[in-house]
Amino acid sequence: MFKKKTLRINTYEGYGTDTNFHAKGRALEDENVNFDSDQNTYKTLKNIYKQLESDEIPNTSIELKLSNGKIFETITDPEGYYHFNLTIPNLTSLTDNKGWVSYAVAYKTNTLKKQISDQNIFPGKMLIPSTNAQFAIISDIDDTILHTGVASILKWRVAVNTLFKNYDKRMPVEGTVDFYKKLQIGTKKSTVNPFFYVSNSPWNLYDYLCAFIEKNHFPKGPILLRDFRTPFDKTPKPTEPHKRSEIIKLLRLYAHLKFILIGDSGEKDADIYTKIAEEYPDRILAIYLRDVNHSRKEKRIKKIIQSFKTSPILLIRNSEEAIQHAKESGFI
Repeated sequence: MFKKKTLRINTYEGYGTDTNFHAKGRALEDENVNFDSDQNTYKTLKNIYKQLESDEIPNTSIELKLSNGKIFETITDPEGYYHFNLTIPNLTSLTDNKGWVSYAVAYKTNTLKKQISDQNIFPGKMLIPSTNAQFAIISDIDDTILHTGVASILKWRVAVNTLFKNYDKRMPVEGTVDFYKKLQIGTKKSTVNPFFYVSNSPWNLYDYLCAFIEKNHFPKGPILLRDFRTPFDKTPKPTEPHKRSEIIKLLRLYAHLKFILIGDSGEKDADIYTKIAEEYPDRILAIYLRDVNHSRKEKRIKKIIQSFKTSPILLIRNSEEAIQHAKESGFI
């Protein structure tokens, strides 16, 4: 007989302000996915399959409890996602010394008949950037900090790297951890400059990417992914690219902050970043694009760079080039 699956909630680390509380996550059947270090290829493939083939819990009541005891409630959407967008005063009083607000979400048990994992307590966090931040950093993930192979023919390297390699076997792009830590402390020598990671990877890979970022000691920050769409999805397609949408939200919410954008030359980062910089000309301090060693794409990126005058933009072959520019620009 098949064992009945319990329920769990995936909470995604989010961001907000002293008065704006945002939390997102997903109600799912518990597939018992565990990305142990040193696991074999078969278990990695099995775990990734389980994440991609997730069974969501739609239209169910979710409760969120802040550390001050206040409770809020919402309903999951048809894909199992919940969204809390609340106006709450003085949220900064609930932060830890790194600016994170802790909370817990739970199923409203009187509406369910299934068993729930982890005693129905699923912790989450939301970042409120420090008022001492000099700037914020938005970084892509694939081929920017994580060797992925997005620019490979038919994206075959993406499949091999994601499906068959556990997070602890994946290599960070050389020098990126050092560069990012330098940006995080800026010139004030205090880890106050916030990081946001934006990727076209689906939310199904959230735990995998979190494990990679934590293992390699990248600065902690919200990871903003997208919904995993199939040809049978009935929900409307987004009206604009995911990365653009997420970056614009950050620019609007943190109108007092300037941003550094980091991506690569493999896909559309150059197009998206330069367009945003033109729309927000005083907000983008610099754009760094990692060269993925693809001659045709490099040629196209160089044309964009040559015609772009709004913000400094660099096609970098290694992190030392970016560090040198950041020093000369007074960022670090």
